[in-house]
Amino acid sequence: MAQPQIDTAPKDLNKRRRSAFAEIRRNAVVGTGKRLRRTFDALIGRYSVIPNVPVLSRKEFDWAPALENEWEAIRDEAMAVLNHRNKIPPLSTISPDHARIAKGDDWRSFFLWGYGFRIDENCERCPKTAEIVERIPGLQTAMFSILAPGAHIPPHRGVTKAIINCHLALVTPAGAENCWIRIDRDRYGWRNGETLIFDDTFEHEVRNATDEDRIVLLLQVSRPVRFPGNLAAKLFFGAVRRSPFISDARENLRDWRL
Repeated sequence: MAQPQIDTAPKDLNKRRRSAFAEIRRNAVVGTGKRLRRTFDALIGRYSVIPNVPVLSRKEFDWAPALENEWEAIRDEAMAVLNHRNKIPPLSTISPDHARIAKGDDWRSFFLWGYGFRIDENCERCPKTAEIVERIPGLQTAMFSILAPGAHIPPHRGVTKAIINCHLALVTPAGAENCWIRIDRDRYGWRNGETLIFDDTFEHEVRNATDEDRIVLLLQVSRPVRFPGNLAAKLFFGAVRRSPFISDARENLRDWRL
């Protein structure tokens, strides 16, 4: 006797409808966020405790010298992770919203903390680094950022002034003229054991025109802001954390294992 055919069309149609709705919701959230971002960033910048400039002095951050003092221990754990290089996901796999600037396998990211959430398994693999970064007030993200030879991250801007970026250089190719980050109008190289702290809402791009990897510990920390700018920062970043931009990345981080 012939088996009855199961009609999967309604299920497929519902799946497509849910996918279309999710895309509409994502676009609406992104559009609203872009319209509000300028207002929130102006308020955050006005009441910022630290200068509102592209690149910041390490003297503004009590935790920066301690981070630099421990750089070799952090580098050793990063190199142990790099033994599994092909299992470390490209950033575009973790955060699809970065696909425009993180093409292919050029930019791999091993997260210890991601968007305010601790990745316990990865922290257990790198206990010294986890211990060090968790002393930093306002830590949001901590990851080993691995830029492949020949990689180029095109000009782009960060999401919010509520966050400050820090790169602790761990493995840097020789020749700063061929491996650099441009922040606003100026180019900067990395030097092993030194931090580069900057506001990523200023346009920036990165190029590694060498035949070696560039590896940094990339941190994102909350900007110190006075009232009422701190309230604006809290509201905006809270909205970002609840957006598809973060929720999708969290799901991907949860599913990924080394």
